Amino acid sequence: MKKVLITGALGQIGSELVARLRNDLGLNNVIATDVRQLENNPICEEGIFEKLDVKDYDKLKELAQKYQVDTIVHLAALLSATAEKNPKFAWDLNMTGLMNALEVAKELKLKFFAPSSIAAYGPDANPDNTPQDTVMHPTTMYGVTKVAGELLENYYYLKYGVDSRSVRFPGLISYKVEPGGGTTDYAVDIYYQAILTGKYECYIAQGTKMDMMYMDDAIEAVVKLMNADPERLIHRNSFNITAMSFAPEEVAASIKKYIPNFEMTYKVDPVRQAIAESWPNSIDDSCAKAEWDFSPQFDLDKMTQEMLTKLTKKFKAEGKI
Repeated sequence: MKKVLITGALGQIGSELVARLRNDLGLNNVIATDVRQLENNPICEEGIFEKLDVKDYDKLKELAQKYQVDTIVHLAALLSATAEKNPKFAWDLNMTGLMNALEVAKELKLKFFAPSSIAAYGPDANPDNTPQDTVMHPTTMYGVTKVAGELLENYYYLKYGVDSRSVRFPGLISYKVEPGGGTTDYAVDIYYQAILTGKYECYIAQGTKMDMMYMDDAIEAVVKLMNADPERLIHRNSFNITAMSFAPEEVAASIKKYIPNFEMTYKVDPVRQAIAESWPNSIDDSCAKAEWDFSPQFDLDKMTQEMLTKLTKKFKAEGKI
């Protein structure tokens, strides 16, 4: 990766990946794009930013040619819980955008990355230490688009030689961007509310384990995979990655080590609970470790300390506490 175009740059992953790559590659070598443009936002104002609807193939290709990029990182997508509210729109956005980005990568001979998700698994997969290669029968539209996406990316690699690479992200936790419609977003919001109110009403039931990862590890994984020796890659689309697996009460217990009076109650959302129960409890990431040296650095307590420290500083600067 030397010059990268990123779609969905204002999302949870995009916001932090843009900042990392601008630091690594230079401001002029990262082209951030999104369907919206925000005022006073560093992604839009501190480097190259272009408005782009990923369903517009011509504009996507025009931007890739204009800036002579060598890599597309395609992040634009509708997330799990939001996608269930409007499945047709989710299919249109997630699949048309992906096809357009892959077509541009094919035409211009670019490297390509688009993330998959643990949502690609379904309830019939082994829920514990779910293997890299197994049955994938998701029961959500988001999961359906992710499985289809993995197959499509692999098709473009095998048929057209597109150097496509991907990871199956678990739930991602960050202090920089607020929750945005994902099933695992409780594990972000719980830290926000712990500091702001000292309590949290959880929409995921006690005992429901899901894989999670701190955003710093997720961003490092993208960079490491895209810079990996292609000769070592066997799976490509798409690698299991994870850092930890926990249930809501375990996050609460970790927070109480730093905020002893923190309280959590439950008001289960049937839609998001059903989604969570269809996903693995934990996944096997041994292929990522073997093929490109994936190595997460954050466990639950280290992540909790980081989240509480960074959010406290952020909220003080914003005058919220």
